[in-house]
Amino acid sequence: MELDYGKTAKNIKRKIKTEPSRVVFNIVAYSLITIISITCIIPFYLIIVGSFTSEVTILKYGFRFIPVQWSTDAYRVLFKSWDQIISAYRITIFLSVVGPIIGLFLQSMAGYVLQRKDFKYRNGLSFFIYFTTLFSGGLIPWYILIVQYLRWKDNILAMLVPSLISSWNIIMLKNFMKSIPDEITESAKIDGAGDFIIYLKLILPLSIPALATIGLFMALGYWNDWFLCNLFITSESKFNLQYLLYQILGKAEFLKSAAYTMISAPNYQPPTESLKLATAVVVVGPIIFLYPFIQKFFVKGLTVGAIKG
Repeated sequence: MELDYGKTAKNIKRKIKTEPSRVVFNIVAYSLITIISITCIIPFYLIIVGSFTSEVTILKYGFRFIPVQWSTDAYRVLFKSWDQIISAYRITIFLSVVGPIIGLFLQSMAGYVLQRKDFKYRNGLSFFIYFTTLFSGGLIPWYILIVQYLRWKDNILAMLVPSLISSWNIIMLKNFMKSIPDEITESAKIDGAGDFIIYLKLILPLSIPALATIGLFMALGYWNDWFLCNLFITSESKFNLQYLLYQILGKAEFLKSAAYTMISAPNYQPPTESLKLATAVVVVGPIIFLYPFIQKFFVKGLTVGAIKG
């Protein structure tokens, strides 16, 4: 008597799914996931709704799910500097795209070399890279290096280069590449491939989960950075998005001062609180769309790189 293994497997799966314990587990699990998802969405909803709430309503009633009075004053104030915001967006997008591409290329090459067992100095270099995570030269020597020696004052390179390489990223890529079988490299060498071709054609495609994970972290770092711009950039045309919005908020606090309000418009309430939420919407909106495309690489990229040390 021949058995239909396909039907048997389907029957087993159907039986497992209909077991009482399995049904209860699914109900509890999906309920918890739904509650956690709603909990995570609520802050974003409050930020978006609050940005469209009038300043007087926020000061009187606080933040509400359904505002008493809607207003677009915050966005009108924010987009008065529309040309500057567009310029800042261009610079921030440039840094968030070019920075991770160059950084991943350099860091992945370093990780590939350090995981090669036939590289004589890999242990010494690995210790040197790890040592830099424990000690730092400090802010003043670093500032002198950037300004006086490299002469990157008011140069976009001052925002791009310092974040290109991270010791943690190199170590993570090194550990991830250890999980790639050595037989792949050896077979490529037998076919006559050089080290760079092996790295470019074989190692990089197999390291996409780790590269995607680290690339997203780097992109977020460039997107959220304002400190480097504050230190080294003086021209408004070279401000990145975060620092420009930081300045706009500073101007809004000035508008809130009693002296300016009394001189300009006694009955006018500057939208400082709603402006903070509007800037958050402008900043978070574009970068959050990267997550659906990178999310599937997170688990594999993080866990596989942590298995071998």
